[in-house]
Amino acid sequence: MAKENAGQKVIAVNRKARHDYFLEEFYEAGMELRGTEIKSIRKGQVNLKDSYIDIVKGEAFVKGMHISHYKDGNIFNHDEYRDRRLLLHKKEIRKLDAAVRIKGYTLVPTKIYLTKGICKMEIALAKGKDLHDKRETSKKREALREIEKAEKNRF
Repeated sequence: MAKENAGQKVIAVNRKARHDYFLEEFYEAGMELRGTEIKSIRKGQVNLKDSYIDIVKGEAFVKGMHISHYKDGNIFNHDEYRDRRLLLHKKEIRKLDAAVRIKGYTLVPTKIYLTKGICKMEIALAKGKDLHDKRETSKKREALREIEKAEKNRF
């Protein structure tokens, strides 16, 4: 399970995942990166918006994640949208693969962060929301915002 550490620096957050899915279980995974990719990530040039995780032949890959070219890189700079392997234990991969086979579940990356100089990704086992669920969540958020506003103005 992913743990909250005081020594982690959050690089990117996938806000769309919380809007589109009910996030149930969270896992922490390392990523297999190239030199120019980690340099771009440290600069914050990464986007998780349309990315997802796929399990192929017992290995987990993040697909659709955009890491911008490193501007000081040479001709061997990385491909921006290449599939990147996630570093998880076999037992975790088997458990996630079994869960994904259940109808309606998927794996989505929720955030990328640095811990002790090492790049990690938090992934979530998620179930898709219907349109009415999204509206209900939006109404609850708006109601909480108005309550907080009223309390703030009261004092």
